[in-house]
Amino acid sequence: MSEHPHKAQLPEPLDLSGWRKVPNVLLIAGGLLAAIGAVVSIEQFAFSWLLGFMFCLSLGVGALFLVLVHHLFDAGWSVPQRRFLEHMASLLSPWMGILFIPIALLAPKYLYGWMQNDPHTDHALHAKLPLFTVVGFYLVVVFNFVMWWVLTRGLLRWSIEQDKTGDARCTFKMRQYSYWGVFVFAITTTLAAVMWMKALQHQWFSTMYGVWYFAGSVWLTIGTAYAIMALLDRQRVLTPVLHNHQFYYLGTLFFAFTVFYAYITFSQYFIIWNANIPEETFWYWIREQGTWFWISMIIIFGHFFVPFLTMLRIDAKSTPLVIVPLAAWAWSMHYFDLSFNIMPVLHPEGFPLRWIWLDAGCAAFMVGLLTKLFLRKYRSGNPYPIKDPRLVEAMGLAHPVATPISGGDIDETDFFVDSPPEPESNQ
Repeated sequence: MSEHPHKAQLPEPLDLSGWRKVPNVLLIAGGLLAAIGAVVSIEQFAFSWLLGFMFCLSLGVGALFLVLVHHLFDAGWSVPQRRFLEHMASLLSPWMGILFIPIALLAPKYLYGWMQNDPHTDHALHAKLPLFTVVGFYLVVVFNFVMWWVLTRGLLRWSIEQDKTGDARCTFKMRQYSYWGVFVFAITTTLAAVMWMKALQHQWFSTMYGVWYFAGSVWLTIGTAYAIMALLDRQRVLTPVLHNHQFYYLGTLFFAFTVFYAYITFSQYFIIWNANIPEETFWYWIREQGTWFWISMIIIFGHFFVPFLTMLRIDAKSTPLVIVPLAAWAWSMHYFDLSFNIMPVLHPEGFPLRWIWLDAGCAAFMVGLLTKLFLRKYRSGNPYPIKDPRLVEAMGLAHPVATPISGGDIDETDFFVDSPPEPESNQ
């Protein structure tokens, strides 16, 4: 039997020994910068911490969405990357909840001015009662993190149980979690975007804001998942269960959410611009002042046109040398996008370049901490679901009739085998 073409063309594994200390460096250096920033300007620290938090939250909710969609559609191709996405999603609670503590403490005085306002004299605040109250704000915090804990722990628990027993009940349980979980996901993600970001300027109205945050978060997570999958493939961790179509399908999703994000962002702007109501247009007017205009140009061209044109070729989607750098580019674009939404509240004159070190410090601390936790979780078990009933299909192997839907192409029947090999230890 000839070797599978995907496995035959892989280069030698990378030497990653020099990268093992990177999470610790990020954690320590970022923590020092964040602490210095808190002493220099507690208000700026509050906004920079919120920016870093919403960035990391994007990766968590994006991973959770991809896991939910995998089960809802009974997908076969996405089985190999499901395990690391489950571990990414499980960081939502309690770890992201712990990182929310500074925001919860600083919210009334430094972040959300409406908490000091009287709803009897503030019509915009009165119209959003009882959600926009101090009690309502903290109830949303508790609700979000509790629901994320229940959902991510349930999905991961049954996934690990599937590894042990291979019982079909595990598959059905994960599908059950997903069919109600997707509604919980929509509610909690919308509440997070509205209460923790849009509420910085509570007078503004937008019914598309939750969808905007969702689109950007999933876009960022798909690019990150592609880079992780490519790295694990290069290191021979996922290679036994990967097929070329995983890269193509994930790249296609990356391309699709590039277009979807642009559609949602433009639609929100166009509807508000067309209505021309001061209660809505003031939000965009502020973001046209000073250097914020140029940040908006970066978002338009960098967040949409660069990835769109790069992935337009069909072969680009399945080429890690193209998509992995694009994933790194997505991190920078998502930072500008979130900064465009958060920082004009504190810096209406323009992009606060002089405080970018504090933004980087807060984000580095969180990324370093979450990376250490993720690696510890991922190393604790199997690198992929070894007894998932769709795993063989994901590999494009051992299907009675080879079809594109089942994961195999007609001209690849020479590479069919009975079952995937047992994974090597991931310790």
